[in-house]
Amino acid sequence: MKAAVLVFPGSNCDRDLAVAFRQAGFQVDMVWHKDTSLPDGVDIVGVPGGFSFGDYLRCGAIAARSPIVAALTSHVEKGGFAIGICNGFQVLLETGLLPGALMRNAGLKFICKPITLQVATSNSDFTQGYNSGTTVTYPVAHHDGNYQATDDIRKALSGEDRIAFRYSDPLNGSVDDIAGILSENRRVLGLMPHPERAADAALGLTDGVAMFRSLAGAVVDA
Repeated sequence: MKAAVLVFPGSNCDRDLAVAFRQAGFQVDMVWHKDTSLPDGVDIVGVPGGFSFGDYLRCGAIAARSPIVAALTSHVEKGGFAIGICNGFQVLLETGLLPGALMRNAGLKFICKPITLQVATSNSDFTQGYNSGTTVTYPVAHHDGNYQATDDIRKALSGEDRIAFRYSDPLNGSVDDIAGILSENRRVLGLMPHPERAADAALGLTDGVAMFRSLAGAVVDA
Protein backbone atom coordinates (compact mmCIF):
# COMPACT_ATOMS: atom_id res chain seq x y z
CA MET A 1 0.00 0.00 0.00
CA LYS A 2 1.34 3.40 -0.94
CA ALA A 3 0.25 6.91 -0.02
CA ALA A 4 1.53 10.22 -1.39
CA VAL A 5 1.28 13.32 0.78
CA LEU A 6 1.48 16.61 -1.12
CA VAL A 7 3.58 19.39 0.36
CA PHE A 8 3.04 23.09 -0.34
CA PRO A 9 4.80 26.13 1.10
CA GLY A 10 2.84 26.73 4.30
CA SER A 11 1.71 23.14 4.85
CA ASN A 12 1.92 22.30 8.53
CA CYS A 13 0.04 19.01 8.81
CA ASP A 14 1.86 17.06 6.11
CA ARG A 15 4.08 15.17 8.56
CA ASP A 16 1.13 14.43 10.85
CA LEU A 17 -0.77 12.95 7.91
CA ALA A 18 2.25 10.88 6.85
CA VAL A 19 2.57 9.46 10.37
CA ALA A 20 -1.12 8.48 10.43
CA PHE A 21 -0.78 6.72 7.07
CA ARG A 22 2.36 4.88 8.17
CA GLN A 23 0.74 3.72 11.40
CA ALA A 24 -2.04 2.19 9.27
CA GLY A 25 0.52 0.28 7.20
CA PHE A 26 1.09 2.57 4.22
CA GLN A 27 4.43 3.33 2.62
CA VAL A 28 4.47 7.12 2.33
CA ASP A 29 6.13 9.43 -0.19
CA MET A 30 6.23 13.18 0.39
CA VAL A 31 5.60 14.97 -2.93
CA TRP A 32 6.63 18.59 -3.45
CA HIS A 33 4.12 20.92 -5.12
CA LYS A 34 6.46 21.64 -8.05
CA ASP A 35 6.67 17.98 -9.02
CA THR A 36 4.65 17.01 -12.08
CA SER A 37 3.95 13.35 -11.32
CA LEU A 38 3.10 11.06 -8.45
CA PRO A 39 5.31 8.12 -7.50
CA ASP A 40 4.46 4.84 -9.23
CA GLY A 41 1.89 2.66 -7.51
CA VAL A 42 0.25 5.33 -5.36
CA ASP A 43 -3.10 4.21 -3.98
CA ILE A 44 -4.15 7.37 -2.13
CA VAL A 45 -3.12 11.01 -2.25
CA GLY A 46 -3.31 13.07 0.92
CA VAL A 47 -3.71 16.85 0.65
CA PRO A 48 -2.80 18.15 4.10
CA GLY A 49 -3.88 21.01 6.28
CA GLY A 50 -1.99 24.20 6.91
CA PHE A 51 -1.81 27.54 5.19
CA SER A 52 -0.62 26.78 1.67
CA PHE A 53 0.99 29.86 0.15
CA GLY A 54 0.02 31.81 3.26
CA ASP A 55 -3.69 31.66 2.32
CA TYR A 56 -3.05 34.57 -0.04
CA LEU A 57 -5.66 35.33 -2.71
CA ARG A 58 -8.10 32.72 -1.35
CA CYS A 59 -7.50 29.66 0.81
CA GLY A 60 -6.27 26.81 -1.39
CA ALA A 61 -6.55 28.79 -4.63
CA ILE A 62 -2.82 29.06 -5.37
CA ALA A 63 -2.08 25.48 -4.29
CA ALA A 64 -4.83 24.25 -6.60
CA ARG A 65 -2.84 25.64 -9.52
CA SER A 66 0.45 24.00 -8.56
CA PRO A 67 2.09 21.63 -11.08
CA ILE A 68 1.38 18.51 -8.97
CA VAL A 69 -2.38 19.08 -9.06
CA ALA A 70 -2.65 17.85 -12.66
CA ALA A 71 -1.30 14.51 -11.45
CA LEU A 72 -3.70 14.54 -8.49
CA THR A 73 -6.61 15.20 -10.85
CA SER A 74 -5.54 12.39 -13.18
CA HIS A 75 -5.22 10.02 -10.21
CA VAL A 76 -8.75 10.85 -9.05
CA GLU A 77 -10.23 10.62 -12.55
CA LYS A 78 -8.79 7.12 -12.84
CA GLY A 79 -10.60 6.12 -9.65
CA GLY A 80 -7.78 6.61 -7.17
CA PHE A 81 -8.39 7.55 -3.57
CA ALA A 82 -7.73 11.06 -2.24
CA ILE A 83 -8.32 12.83 1.05
CA GLY A 84 -8.14 16.58 1.64
CA ILE A 85 -8.06 17.78 5.25
CA CYS A 86 -8.73 21.39 6.29
CA ASN A 87 -6.63 23.42 3.82
CA GLY A 88 -6.52 20.24 1.74
CA PHE A 89 -10.34 20.30 1.58
CA GLN A 90 -10.10 23.89 0.39
CA VAL A 91 -7.67 22.79 -2.33
CA LEU A 92 -9.97 19.99 -3.50
CA LEU A 93 -12.87 22.44 -3.78
CA GLU A 94 -10.70 24.89 -5.72
CA THR A 95 -9.75 22.15 -8.19
CA GLY A 96 -13.40 21.21 -8.72
CA LEU A 97 -12.78 17.65 -7.53
CA LEU A 98 -15.42 18.27 -4.87
CA PRO A 99 -18.42 20.65 -5.08
CA GLY A 100 -19.18 23.74 -3.04
CA ALA A 101 -17.05 26.38 -1.35
CA LEU A 102 -15.54 27.18 2.05
CA MET A 103 -16.16 30.68 3.36
CA ARG A 104 -14.94 32.69 6.35
CA ASN A 105 -16.30 31.31 9.63
CA ALA A 106 -19.63 32.88 10.54
CA GLY A 107 -18.19 34.25 13.78
CA LEU A 108 -15.16 35.70 11.93
CA LYS A 109 -12.86 33.96 14.38
CA PHE A 110 -10.23 31.24 14.06
CA ILE A 111 -11.55 28.08 15.75
CA CYS A 112 -9.01 25.69 17.28
CA LYS A 113 -10.27 22.96 19.61
CA PRO A 114 -11.46 19.34 19.71
CA ILE A 115 -15.06 19.08 18.55
CA THR A 116 -17.68 16.36 18.29
CA LEU A 117 -18.77 15.09 14.89
CA GLN A 118 -21.59 12.85 13.79
CA VAL A 119 -20.67 10.14 11.29
CA ALA A 120 -23.32 10.82 8.66
CA THR A 121 -22.61 7.71 6.60
CA SER A 122 -20.60 4.52 7.02
CA ASN A 123 -21.05 3.73 3.33
CA SER A 124 -17.59 4.77 2.17
CA ASP A 125 -14.08 3.38 2.30
CA PHE A 126 -13.17 6.26 4.61
CA THR A 127 -15.95 5.80 7.15
CA GLN A 128 -16.76 2.09 7.05
CA GLY A 129 -14.94 1.65 10.36
CA TYR A 130 -17.65 3.67 12.11
CA ASN A 131 -21.37 3.14 12.55
CA SER A 132 -23.61 5.76 10.97
CA GLY A 133 -24.96 8.14 13.56
CA THR A 134 -22.17 7.59 16.07
CA THR A 135 -20.04 10.48 17.26
CA VAL A 136 -16.28 10.97 17.09
CA THR A 137 -13.96 13.66 18.37
CA TYR A 138 -11.48 15.32 16.01
CA PRO A 139 -9.66 18.64 16.43
CA VAL A 140 -10.43 21.62 14.19
CA ALA A 141 -8.15 24.55 13.39
CA HIS A 142 -9.57 26.84 10.74
CA HIS A 143 -10.68 30.35 9.90
CA ASP A 144 -12.42 29.53 6.61
CA GLY A 145 -14.37 26.35 7.31
CA ASN A 146 -17.90 27.58 6.62
CA TYR A 147 -19.09 25.11 3.95
CA GLN A 148 -21.63 26.51 1.51
CA ALA A 149 -23.24 25.06 -1.61
CA THR A 150 -26.15 25.68 -3.97
CA ASP A 151 -29.49 24.02 -3.32
CA ASP A 152 -28.83 21.57 -6.17
CA ILE A 153 -25.49 20.52 -4.69
CA ARG A 154 -27.00 20.17 -1.23
CA LYS A 155 -29.80 17.98 -2.59
CA ALA A 156 -27.30 15.81 -4.47
CA LEU A 157 -25.05 15.39 -1.43
CA SER A 158 -27.99 14.45 0.78
CA GLY A 159 -29.81 12.30 -1.78
CA GLU A 160 -26.68 10.37 -2.74
CA ASP A 161 -25.56 9.84 0.88
CA ARG A 162 -22.37 11.83 0.24
CA ILE A 163 -22.27 13.81 3.49
CA ALA A 164 -19.54 12.03 5.46
CA PHE A 165 -19.53 14.06 8.68
CA ARG A 166 -21.64 16.73 10.34
CA TYR A 167 -20.81 18.94 13.29
CA SER A 168 -22.80 17.72 16.28
CA ASP A 169 -23.42 21.36 17.20
CA PRO A 170 -23.30 24.45 14.96
CA LEU A 171 -19.69 25.54 14.72
CA ASN A 172 -18.79 27.85 11.85
CA GLY A 173 -21.95 28.53 9.86
CA SER A 174 -21.66 25.52 7.54
CA VAL A 175 -24.89 24.76 5.74
CA ASP A 176 -26.62 21.70 7.24
CA ASP A 177 -23.67 21.54 9.70
CA ILE A 178 -21.63 19.79 7.01
CA ALA A 179 -18.06 18.98 8.09
CA GLY A 180 -17.03 16.60 5.30
CA ILE A 181 -18.27 15.38 1.92
CA LEU A 182 -17.59 12.60 -0.59
CA SER A 183 -17.14 12.68 -4.35
CA GLU A 184 -19.65 11.05 -6.68
CA ASN A 185 -17.61 7.83 -6.84
CA ARG A 186 -17.09 8.00 -3.05
CA ARG A 187 -13.31 7.72 -3.41
CA VAL A 188 -12.49 11.33 -2.54
CA LEU A 189 -13.15 12.78 0.91
CA GLY A 190 -12.82 16.40 1.92
CA LEU A 191 -13.28 17.44 5.54
CA MET A 192 -12.36 20.36 7.77
CA PRO A 193 -11.64 18.47 11.04
CA HIS A 194 -8.30 16.67 11.45
CA PRO A 195 -8.49 12.86 11.78
CA GLU A 196 -4.67 12.67 11.58
CA ARG A 197 -4.49 14.66 14.82
CA ALA A 198 -6.75 12.08 16.47
CA ALA A 199 -4.87 8.95 15.42
CA ASP A 200 -2.38 8.41 18.23
CA ALA A 201 -2.92 7.88 21.95
CA ALA A 202 0.04 10.14 22.61
CA LEU A 203 -2.02 13.00 21.18
CA GLY A 204 -4.90 12.27 23.55
CA LEU A 205 -7.37 11.38 20.77
CA THR A 206 -7.73 8.12 18.84
CA ASP A 207 -11.04 8.36 16.98
CA GLY A 208 -9.19 8.99 13.70
CA VAL A 209 -7.47 5.58 13.78
CA ALA A 210 -10.54 3.84 12.36
CA MET A 211 -10.50 6.04 9.26
CA PHE A 212 -6.92 5.20 8.31
CA ARG A 213 -7.42 1.51 9.06
CA SER A 214 -10.57 1.55 6.91
CA LEU A 215 -8.60 3.06 4.05
CA ALA A 216 -5.90 0.44 4.40
CA GLY A 217 -8.51 -2.31 4.23
CA ALA A 218 -10.13 -0.73 1.19
CA VAL A 219 -6.81 -0.51 -0.66
CA VAL A 220 -6.00 -4.14 0.09
CA ASP A 221 -9.43 -5.24 -1.15
CA ALA A 222 -9.43 -3.00 -4.26
